[in-house]
Amino acid sequence: MQRKVFWTAFGVLGLLADLALPFWWAMGATIPLAWLSWWIAYRSDWF
Repeated sequence: MQRKVFWTAFGVLGLLADLALPFWWAMGATIPLAWLSWWIAYRSDWF
């Protein structure tokens, strides 16, 4: 379940970054988005 939440959050946040930011900014935002998705899936008490 947590893996599914991670990939869903990462996909949604990545898509939003791709649409809202220029290409290189979106590429640079990938690592912070991966960290945020990991935190949402594994560390927060949301899921």
